[in-house]
Amino acid sequence: FSPSQTITGNFANVIHGLNANHLTDQVIQRSKRMILDTLGVGLLGTSTEVCHKVTQYSKIYSSDISSTIWGHLDFRLPPLYAAFVNGVAVHSMDFDDTWHPATHPSGAVLPAVIALSEAFPQKKKISGLDLLLAFNVGIEVQGRLLRFSSEARNIPKRY
Repeated sequence: FSPSQTITGNFANVIHGLNANHLTDQVIQRSKRMILDTLGVGLLGTSTEVCHKVTQYSKIYSSDISSTIWGHLDFRLPPLYAAFVNGVAVHSMDFDDTWHPATHPSGAVLPAVIALSEAFPQKKKISGLDLLLAFNVGIEVQGRLLRFSSEARNIPKRY
């Protein structure tokens, strides 16, 4: 059978086919609320011990391309490590958003999307709508991966 008939092929086709026209007003408003909440929780999380530890650890990495570490105007890291540090900050106190089965969608997606968006050259900067689309694609990927995982569905029964 063809790759488009596999779960992976179907998954890739759906994700690849998403565009800004799929973002309804309700999705945009909810996404903005999720993003604002995640930024707030992440900024608060920058004061935690675990965030300080991963920040110190990550200082050994450098690159010509860099992204912001939230709460530190004078400190930037390569996008991968900026996303890691900011993601730890978001989840460090476990106040970030969640859904069932248990996952924290925004804490994994937003730091990566923001770090990558900052890595684009100035002449190729993305729009706010592009950022919202990338955020929602990331949330959709996470949700679909959860739906495919029998392990994720059993998380509540294990606790």
